[in-house]
Amino acid sequence: MDVVKETYDSLRRMKVRTLLSQTISLGLIISSALMMWRSLILITGSESPVVVVLSGSMEPGFYRGDILFLNMGQRPIRTGEIVVFNIEGRDIPIVHRVIKVHEKQQEQDVNVLTKGDNNYMDDTGLYAEGQSWLNKRHIMGRAVGYLPTVGMVTILMNDYPAAKYILIGVLGLLVITNKEG
Repeated sequence: MDVVKETYDSLRRMKVRTLLSQTISLGLIISSALMMWRSLILITGSESPVVVVLSGSMEPGFYRGDILFLNMGQRPIRTGEIVVFNIEGRDIPIVHRVIKVHEKQQEQDVNVLTKGDNNYMDDTGLYAEGQSWLNKRHIMGRAVGYLPTVGMVTILMNDYPAAKYILIGVLGLLVITNKEG
């Protein structure tokens, strides 16, 4: 409780110019993070260059909470690659392995069938009704690297939304009350 009182007193004693300067610094930090995210989207060609594995369907390759780095690239998708895809009508992307590739001779389009390493059946049951294959518009990117368990923070913040707002508030207060030498 003393920390909260000290932070409040620190904010009250701060000059308007200093408070404004610290608030602008917070805005610059946030806009820098957004610019880095947009740059990653351009560089990787993926609409979401970083994703968190949310289920155990890819164990033992990837576990819940692992962070995957994605890259779309121009080369065709091949059997054995791990892709992240979106299904129409679902908000959360899925991370699974390509088990079959169906290439069309006249077109550059490739259809793929996926399956989780820890699942018994392919993903046709997950696809939209009447859909048997995924095509390029469904695929967000290919997994090119990962960090184990780092994404558990994201999972915890989604499971407990209050923790997310508290963490953001505390970080914002730390930036604003930071006294630069």
